[in-house]
Amino acid sequence: MKKILFILATVMALPVLSQQAATDSLPYAAIPVYPGEYSAQSVTARLTDGLGFRYYWATAGIREEDLTYRPGTSGRSYRETMEHIYNLSLVILNVARQEDNDPATMPDIPANADDLRQVTLKNIETSSKLLAASNNLADHPIRFVSASGEAEFPFWNLINGPIADAIWHCGQLVVLRRASGNPVDPEVSFLQGIRKSSSP
Repeated sequence: MKKILFILATVMALPVLSQQAATDSLPYAAIPVYPGEYSAQSVTARLTDGLGFRYYWATAGIREEDLTYRPGTSGRSYRETMEHIYNLSLVILNVARQEDNDPATMPDIPANADDLRQVTLKNIETSSKLLAASNNLADHPIRFVSASGEAEFPFWNLINGPIADAIWHCGQLVVLRRASGNPVDPEVSFLQGIRKSSSP
């Protein structure tokens, strides 16, 4: 009888465990260990990691009713704000890769919210690694290309533009989910970059 109960409990826990494993495979459940020295590259990568950590926890445990929540008739919904951060993550990634931002070549927004979250986190992680490895951030301008023309901005504009903007919108996600009755995990320490009950 005990064996049967154990087997039943294990089978019933499998979906939860597989969902937890999928979540744990995503970057930024905790912020990476900080670099050993300060440089333009390491500071920029750390700022990008801060975005990843905030986005991870702003989007962890989201329900369907959270995705559709919007504060009024004119504001973005939670899901639309996630999509906007995804688009910003593409701009950041293209700058890190030294590639143009061209609407004609941008990938489609993932239809599934879990996929949207995963791809955004991976974009941020890849950007951080590339920026940390850069020889010179001046070699990473923001370039926009479209049928109407081209525009280029120095790397400085990536910091005060897309990176800061994405962090700003993570704050909006936090407010939106709180308003829809699903606040961010209170165990998360944004100062330390960890979930406190998960820390050693």
